[in-house]
Formats: sequence, C-alpha cells, structure tokens
Amino acid sequence: MDFAGKNILVVGLGESGAAAARWLARQGAHVTVSEKQHESDLDRSVITELSDAGIHLECGGHRIETFLESDLIVISPGVPLDIQPLMEARIKGVLLIGEIELAGRYLKTRAVAVTGTNGKSTVVKLIGDMLHKGGSSVFVGGNFGPPLAEYVGGNQRADYAVLELSSFQLDTMETFSPLVALILNVSPDHLDRYKDYDAYARSKQRIFANQGKGQILILNDDDPWLRSLKPKNGPAVFRYGLDRVVGRHAFLDNETIPVRLPGGKEVRFSLERFALPGNHNRSNLMAAILTALLLEVAPPDIQEAIDHFEGLPHRLELVDEIKGVAFYNDSKATNIDAAIKSITSFARPIILIAGGRHKGSDYHPLIEAAINKVKGAVFLGEARDLLAEASAGTIPWRMATDMNDAVALAYDQAKKGDVVLLAPACSSFDMFRDFQHRGVVFREAVKRLKNGA
Repeated sequence: MDFAGKNILVVGLGESGAAAARWLARQGAHVTVSEKQHESDLDRSVITELSDAGIHLECGGHRIETFLESDLIVISPGVPLDIQPLMEARIKGVLLIGEIELAGRYLKTRAVAVTGTNGKSTVVKLIGDMLHKGGSSVFVGGNFGPPLAEYVGGNQRADYAVLELSSFQLDTMETFSPLVALILNVSPDHLDRYKDYDAYARSKQRIFANQGKGQILILNDDDPWLRSLKPKNGPAVFRYGLDRVVGRHAFLDNETIPVRLPGGKEVRFSLERFALPGNHNRSNLMAAILTALLLEVAPPDIQEAIDHFEGLPHRLELVDEIKGVAFYNDSKATNIDAAIKSITSFARPIILIAGGRHKGSDYHPLIEAAINKVKGAVFLGEARDLLAEASAGTIPWRMATDMNDAVALAYDQAKKGDVVLLAPACSSFDMFRDFQHRGVVFREAVKRLKNGA
C-alpha cells in the first residue's frame, strides 16, 4: 500500500502505536493518533516528538468522524476491537489492522513468533540469546521489547526477528506468517475481553494460520488444547513435554533435556546451571532449544546460553532475604495459571501476596493449588474480596491497603525458611501503571522493610 497522502488513524498511544505513527508519517501519510486518555495523563516527551513529526493527536476520547474519514486504521493491542468507532468504521469498509500486521507486511527479516498465556517473554529472550551465541544478529521485540514497527523503520539488518505476540496482537493479523511459530500454553486469561476460553484459544491459533510448507510450528504437548492441534497441509510440527512420549521431540530426563529431530541423533542439554526454578521454566526451555536447533544453532552454543541465562525481571525474581525469609517477585504472574506455576515452583512454605484488577477468571483453582503449599495469604487491590471469598475455610488471609502494607503483613506471618511470594493472579491496572511498576514497588517495599527490620 502506498501511504503517501493517505489519512491514517492510529488508535492508542502506547509504544506500538507511537512507533506505527512515526513510521507512517515517514512514509508521507497524514497521521492522526486517537487516544482515550487526556493529554495531561500522557508522556509529554512522546506528545512533543509526535507533534514535531507532523502527527495530529486527538486525546480525551475517540472522535467517530475521524475513524470514518480514515483510509486505514492501525489498532494498538490494548484497544478492544468492539468499541463503537471501530465497529462503525468496519461497517463502512475501512481497513483495520494491528501494528504487527502493518509492520509485518514490510518485514524483510526471517521471523520467529512466540505466543502463549505464560512464559512468552522468557522464551523470546532465550531464543534471542541462543541465536546470538550461534553467531546470528537478532532483533527481539513485539509485545516484549521494542515494537516491530520501530525495527521495520530502521535498516532491518538482523538475521532473525524474534517476536513475542499477545492474543490482542494476533486478533488483528491477516497475512503475517513467521518462519517459526511457537505456542507455549493456553489457559484461561483475558476473559474480560473474550467471550469465553474457546474464543481466547482460537486467538492463539492465528499465529500459524498463514503458515505453509517450509515453515515450522512448535507446540507444548503437555497442554491438552495444543495436543489436539493437527494443522493440515501446513507447517512441520514439533512437540515437546515433560515426559518421554512417542511423537515428542524434546522431554525432561532428570537434569537433562534430550532432543531428537527427525533423521538426527539425540542431543542432551544439561540443566545443572539453568537458573530458573520450576518445571514450567524447563518446559519453556525445551521450546527455545527446539527453535535454536531447527535454526541450526550448534548444541554447544545452545548450552552456553542455557548456562548463562539469568531470567527476566519480575518473573520469579529473588529480591532479597530478611532473617531467613526469601522475597520473590513474580509480578508478571497476571493470571491464574501463571500464579499456580509460581506457587508450585517452591518446596518451602509460602506466604502469598495476590490481587489486583479482576480479569473474569475463577480463583478457586488457584486456592486449590495453594492448599498445602501456602500457609497464609495477603490480598490487595480490586480483586481482594473475590480472592478472600474463594479462600474461605482453606487458607488464612489478611487484607492490605497497599504494597507496603502487604509486604509487612506477609513478613509478619513468615518464619525462617519461608518464602514471601508476589504472584498476583490479576492485572496491575487498579493500583499500578503496569506489572513492571508493581514489581518495582514490591522491591522497594521489601527494601524498606529490611532497613527497618
């Protein structure tokens, strides 16, 4: 599409929206950004930068006339697709796509795309590290890291673009087709935005909808929904799981991960120096190893990446220890399944800090997983009453007013050898800017507690 002189609307002024707007403006388009937040609530430097680039901003709500007068609308991932202006634009026949779809149409680099309810960022980082150790240049971005539009607007000199893709980004895809697609797991999430679990799961499936022969799909065979997927006339499928099962290309064997690709010899990777706890992280590691091997990274280079991988902030991150009580930050555990995996990563007694904005999920599975693992809980945020209701008669709990209060109440219940674990099972947007902000506030609260202990 020739963008010169076209009226293009970008909806949502997050990182991806701003990157798309900048790139489109450089193509000669007349770009408008529509943002529901008021200008006073936005980053002044971003507003100034976009204004200097000739981009018009409409803040404080969405003006339907702007949507209807557009030749193309680019939707940021955080924007629901059923808002009235988008629905009216769709009826009129205006083309609606997302930033990944827009940038993907101009991507010249081989793409590796990763989705799943949990673990996406860790796997993207692992794959990037393995490819880098193998001598390739890599762009890592998408939902994690810089937006794809930012890379496409540059020189595109990387050998691979390794992309984390959320379900919201997949919802606006039409033609995007990565060389390698991975689905790590699918558990109930974002049910405040999707009709039901099946609708959410179908969104994840879009990652391989345009793949064909010569391309690769990697699936977690321990996930019941993914185990049932059998794409026809499409990509080559590779599967992994914790147990040795016929048809799996990677599995767990004590402290090693054996991998056998079709026509090749078995290769074993040691977990002796792998820093991340929990079988869910070992499962994620299998996905990364398969990807690297299929892209012809040498096993010694893959092993070196495994041995030196330190994990990402806010994902089962050890913050500190106070008088024998360890404090772990898993602020990225924004849904039930992630919080369950966080809890089951520890053999030590846990004091759980959970709560935040409710996303429509049932908390009873979380509480059932916590029995015999969690000796006490502290709930905060908008979902705290729902969590307390689900915990009734099973786990003793206390209510907190803020994160400082939550950390203090958790420490009060802990003994030497226990773990205080922030695994919210909810989004952060009731009290914090995002999960990173929540994790930083947790770290600061632990530091404040230690200084006063």
